[in-house]
Amino acid sequence: MAYMKPDDNRLLFLPIGGSGEIGMNLNLYGHKGKWLMVDCGMSFADTHLPGVDLIFPDPVFIEDEQEDLVGLVLTHGHEDHIGAVPYLWERFRCPVYATPFTAELVEDKLKEAGLFDQVELHIVDALETLELGPFKVRYVPLAHSIAEGHGLAIETSKGTIFHTGDWKLDDRPLIGPACPSPVLSELGDKGVLALVGDSTNVFNASESGSEAAVRESLKELVAGMKNRVVITTFASNVARLETIGEVAKSTGRRLVLLGRSMERVYKAAKATGYLTDFPPLVDEEDADYLPKDEILIACTGCQGEPRAAIARIARDDHKNLQLSPGDNVVFSSKIIPGNEIVLGQLFNQLAIKHINVVTEKDAFIHVSGHPGRAELKRMYEWTKPFAVIPVHGEARHLQRHAAYARELGIKHTIVPKNGDIIEISKKGLKLVDEAPVGRLALDGNTIVSVADEAIADRRRAAVNGFVTVSVVFDRDGTLAAEPLIAILGLPKQDDDVFYDGMLDAIEDGLERMAKPSRLSDTMVEDVIRIAVRRFCRREVGKNPGVASLINRRGELEFRK
Repeated sequence: MAYMKPDDNRLLFLPIGGSGEIGMNLNLYGHKGKWLMVDCGMSFADTHLPGVDLIFPDPVFIEDEQEDLVGLVLTHGHEDHIGAVPYLWERFRCPVYATPFTAELVEDKLKEAGLFDQVELHIVDALETLELGPFKVRYVPLAHSIAEGHGLAIETSKGTIFHTGDWKLDDRPLIGPACPSPVLSELGDKGVLALVGDSTNVFNASESGSEAAVRESLKELVAGMKNRVVITTFASNVARLETIGEVAKSTGRRLVLLGRSMERVYKAAKATGYLTDFPPLVDEEDADYLPKDEILIACTGCQGEPRAAIARIARDDHKNLQLSPGDNVVFSSKIIPGNEIVLGQLFNQLAIKHINVVTEKDAFIHVSGHPGRAELKRMYEWTKPFAVIPVHGEARHLQRHAAYARELGIKHTIVPKNGDIIEISKKGLKLVDEAPVGRLALDGNTIVSVADEAIADRRRAAVNGFVTVSVVFDRDGTLAAEPLIAILGLPKQDDDVFYDGMLDAIEDGLERMAKPSRLSDTMVEDVIRIAVRRFCRREVGKNPGVASLINRRGELEFRK
């Protein structure tokens, strides 16, 4: 099928991921027959995808257009902007551009994936202009909850697009440039055809706040605590990590880092010139032997991730550290929507052990890395965009952002969904086509569609159980032996009466088949599946997955 092409007369924008959902940011800009990709992120799976850890946007559209893809430009190093690079890069195989800290994180991922020698990774200085086909791209340093957050000024023959990436206002960011930046006003003076911007925090009317204020508050909080103190936060927040180092120094505590991602970010920060005055670290193996009042632990897991350090500590599953009654755990983070239940369970696990839990609701220990409406207003005053395309948020965030832009006098807005091909021009914004999009899942070490049959079977088994039936037929279709049944995850699965009832239902169904029909595996499978599901719905109110093992003349076949 042919899709709208970015010819000389058109400037196109196409979100593949990140519009209408949190995470998985992947955006395309098209002009003069070429495409520019901005970010390539991932998200974490939920319970709807049992056995799956990571999900990615499906780049099937750009795979078919890869010869016209001039490059992938990364705005910053958060996983929802870079995490899919090692998993998806082979599908589009283009040069990758990033500033030093982001490049360090990407390089580590590529080495782990065995791709480092294949990927053309370019390290770019902030404010350097890249000429990528018909696009001139300049990094614009902005404040965010990670080192080297950037927007992108994308200059084309049709006008300049300002892709904000993730950002906030912070005149005391501790690490990275202060924002506002004079570059923003310069962009506005030259003319911004469209601003494509962060919508995550649009429901917050005020500004997000300064990292410097969090530092002072954490120092005061920890100074008043006895016994061990654990601070869990987003590992990628280098400024917060530096703050934790300052808290350790000011309170006379020795610092331990726990968690693989925390250690990876620490190494990347040190390698690129950050954390220069960071205190020396104590090995986690030694943490349990130090006096309780002399230790401060920074660890991963602030969103309740089950395999992260704080979750393992809470369930006494960490090999080097156990907490005791009277110890303290500070969640220096925001609860991301959707994580309330799992975090509530984690808080309760700690509370049962008589551990003091402090969250953002109890003390001033976190500021967001995304702009509230007060910050959006100032951004629009500086950049003066002709049109606004909200991205990076759920549907309600995008709709509120678009409405707010109109309240500020910006007439041209559109609420995109993934796959929308939008033409940007001096006449405004126009939906001109739709491209195929979807989501991919990392299932074990294999990337599959989220609609993959194996995941669907697993989900059915998780909810409704699973039944496997083995039958043996003679050559003429006569049932040669009593079927065997394996029952998994159903009520009464160990009840002999339940087993015998299901067996009778299967045999009755097979006996009613004409012998010639029993020679068809497909027909046998259908009869067994219908018999099992009818019986289970009647007896236990479940609709299980059913698999049939059909043996004919000694040849075993597996059918679903």
